[in-house]
Amino acid sequence: MRPAAIIAAVVALVVVGAGLVVAALGALRPDGRGTGGDDSTDPAAVARGTALPEIPPLADDLDLTVWADRVATATGVPARALQAYGAAERMQRATTPDCRLSWATLAGIGRVESDHGRLGRADLDADGVTRPPIVGVPLDGSPGIAAVADTDGGRLDGDTAHDRAVGPMQFLPGTWARFGADGDGNGARNPDDLDDAAASAAAYLCANGRDTADGDGWWDGVLAYNRSIDYARRVWAAADRYATVLT
Repeated sequence: MRPAAIIAAVVALVVVGAGLVVAALGALRPDGRGTGGDDSTDPAAVARGTALPEIPPLADDLDLTVWADRVATATGVPARALQAYGAAERMQRATTPDCRLSWATLAGIGRVESDHGRLGRADLDADGVTRPPIVGVPLDGSPGIAAVADTDGGRLDGDTAHDRAVGPMQFLPGTWARFGADGDGNGARNPDDLDDAAASAAAYLCANGRDTADGDGWWDGVLAYNRSIDYARRVWAAADRYATVLT
């Protein structure tokens, strides 16, 4: 990794206005967002267009708490994060059934983006909120970093000069303004709340009529999330591992 890439792989955790900087765990993202690692033995071997193993959709009457506890034991994903991914799958399947989105894809993104809200010193609390918040580096056009001027007056990311990705699913403020959802029905849309962030990621992945159970549709959706083949391969590898455990 080049020195510029090492610098770009730093994630800022903002605590009551003070900056606390920790090293990201995974690969550099072309837009400067930190990543939480991958679960692949050889992500480069995954061909674009490869489909994930098919997983039965979660039933409407399934107790997500019981399900999440069982799947957490098998996958190592925190049960609270699985509840958010499972709820987002059910919500999105009710809205766009032809998208056929699986919780495993959302979990793959959550793993690579933030280790399910546990990047650096952050942790996922019982209410589904990541504390302290995960805030990416400024998108100021530095080497290896995209240039994105501030779009929200610093409301989400605390930066009035440039946008930064925020939350466990690492949304840019402009994308959040379009796709941000109230996943837990509490009347608020909070990118630091994994219930909301997972529901928003689901809506984003299923935009434009995508079928994420189809190999090409899955890759199109994840590459829209981050236009990096390496990133998409890492997400696929993590999602495949989660899906394979249960098939």
